[in-house]
Amino acid sequence: MRQATKIVAIGTSTGGPSALFKVITSLPAGFPAGIIIVQHMPVGFTGPLADRINRNSKIEVKEAEEGDVVSPGLALIAPAGKQLKLKLRHGKGKVFLDDKAPFETLFKPSVDVTFLTVAETFGSQSLGVILTGMGNDGVRGLRAIKEKRGFTMAEDKSTCIVFGMPKSAIEAGVVDRVIPLGQMGNEITSFVMNKS
Repeated sequence: MRQATKIVAIGTSTGGPSALFKVITSLPAGFPAGIIIVQHMPVGFTGPLADRINRNSKIEVKEAEEGDVVSPGLALIAPAGKQLKLKLRHGKGKVFLDDKAPFETLFKPSVDVTFLTVAETFGSQSLGVILTGMGNDGVRGLRAIKEKRGFTMAEDKSTCIVFGMPKSAIEAGVVDRVIPLGQMGNEITSFVMNKS
């Protein structure tokens, strides 16, 4: 019996803003898990992205700040220029922002850095999702989530602007389910609702 999903971690890069808009705005009010989003973006762009998605969503969406707590129905977007990490504090996942990565990475924020701490903090209660993007950021993090018996999804090639990140994850064997973008929100919702 799989444990309830407490966190959905989403990573994306090229083509990500419109993909995120589609996915997050399709989630229902009362969504029972917290959401952490890592989007490769220049500094200054993640706040406006969060605001735009928030205005059109049934859940709350905001740029993550130091000390934010992962909560049901709240989507936190990692601020550009920082690494977003989670730590368990009093049984809750708390956001810590800094400049350090435990390995060499070009990205700040890095999907891998965040996903590794998601796996560490939430283990089998994690759902990792990789959307359109260039390169292979996210593979290491998805592997960690799978090793902790969490579940993973990737966007199907047919709907990706760039099939780099999902392709790398699929080829690495760290993806449980491949889903076209138009169905991703519903897939995430039914997976989380059935496990909550």
